[in-house]
Amino acid sequence: MDPLALVLGALAAGAADLTGGAVTDAYRALKRLVAARLSGRGPAQLALAQYERDPRTWREPVAVGLRGSGALADPAVLEAAQRLMALVDADGARAGRFVVHLTGAQGVQIGDHNTQHNRFGA
Repeated sequence: MDPLALVLGALAAGAADLTGGAVTDAYRALKRLVAARLSGRGPAQLALAQYERDPRTWREPVAVGLRGSGALADPAVLEAAQRLMALVDADGARAGRFVVHLTGAQGVQIGDHNTQHNRFGA
């Protein structure tokens, strides 16, 4: 699964189920990790705060912040999103729908409409 779709989907799913318990705990853990990644990025921090109330409106501003912060390549963020999605969609988790593999990756681009220029080595 695309890391951006995974993180945004997990944030939206967690925000929709704030009834307490394991889902709420997993959502708060993910949100803390994402907020830490967005630290110092004022517009993205504002968008994250508003995302809980209106994910459709704030999706793109949060996405911009996630792309620019390195959160989408952060194993802790991805694992937290996977853990949350496993709680809200156990069947999808068992089917491997939320798996993202980035082991040993360099210069990773995931998603649509990306531009990248890499220079590895000397």
